[in-house]
Amino acid sequence: MNLADETFIRRLAQLNITLAENQLNQLKEYYNVLVEQNQYMNLTAITEYEDVLLKHYVDCLAVYVVPEFVKLAAAGAKMIDVGTGAGFPGVPLKIAFPELKVDLLDSLNKRIQFLNQVIDLLGLSDINAYHGRAEDFAKLSNHREQYDLCVSRAVANLTTLSEYCLPFIKKGGYFIALKSGEIQEELNSSKKAINILGGSMIKVQHFVLPESDIERSFVVIKKVQETPKKYPRKAGLPSKEPIK
Repeated sequence: MNLADETFIRRLAQLNITLAENQLNQLKEYYNVLVEQNQYMNLTAITEYEDVLLKHYVDCLAVYVVPEFVKLAAAGAKMIDVGTGAGFPGVPLKIAFPELKVDLLDSLNKRIQFLNQVIDLLGLSDINAYHGRAEDFAKLSNHREQYDLCVSRAVANLTTLSEYCLPFIKKGGYFIALKSGEIQEELNSSKKAINILGGSMIKVQHFVLPESDIERSFVVIKKVQETPKKYPRKAGLPSKEPIK
């Protein structure tokens, strides 16, 4: 085992996560195919092994510090990752917590083809990758308000992201947005939209990734009532005209 792997395992231990050898191997295989396919399509700007371990894997798995996530993962929750991109955070979470039932959603078909390759290569089960926009998928009866948990590491503003994500979550479920650093202004401007969409802001957990200076904020929103049928609005509107 090299130094990067040892550091990775130590960082995970500080998150109270212990992975079996086969899970660590799956993450390595994921890294290999990510870097290989990144030559042909834009999957990630982060390609150095040590950087991927910290800035993708630890960054995604750090959501384990949120007690609501821990409880849902242990119960084998049905989870959707909206705007998953190259599979973050959904794929590392599925590898680390195999009991999760995971759907990955992205608007770019090339990425979905890549994710299906990853799923097959790693032999993952109870995980599906879907090509589509959140605005369209959240209108479908087999996806709307069908999930215990939604996670997203997408770069959209929290107001826009809430309109993408909250319609997927059933009453009593949670939306956890993985955000970087200082987000107070974003939180203030998103409160009205979150309430309109049927959510209630529970808390924001600030966190520094172990043995680094990388700050993260986990925004935890509980679904307390059904989302009005008119949301999400048609494709493009949530980002062009955020709810005010």
